[in-house]
Amino acid sequence: MTVDQLSSVDQLSLVFGALADPTRRAILARLTQGDANVGELAAPFTMSQPAVSRHLKVLEQAGLVSRTRQATARLSHLEAEPLKDVTVWLARYREYWDESFERLDELIATLTDKRSDKD
Repeated sequence: MTVDQLSSVDQLSLVFGALADPTRRAILARLTQGDANVGELAAPFTMSQPAVSRHLKVLEQAGLVSRTRQATARLSHLEAEPLKDVTVWLARYREYWDESFERLDELIATLTDKRSDKD
């Protein structure tokens, strides 16, 4: 495995780790509507703003969120590029499952044909 592949895997690990938590997934879903501050992101949850800030830090380390200061507000912004990388990685497994389902469909068709021949 090359250094580039290893760093890509490490980035994927960070992204998957960040996505493993439902609160972080909900935060990302909210950020698809636009930038928000910690208070806005914390509103739907029964947790403190510092707890939401800790979730944001994990998302930021995974490259899924960037944070900027605008006047006195610190806004979080969705960075979707790492999600594209995850989709590309997962696509290989989708191909595997598609092929498996095709083989299963062929087997079912064969068994159905054999059963029809007996009747």
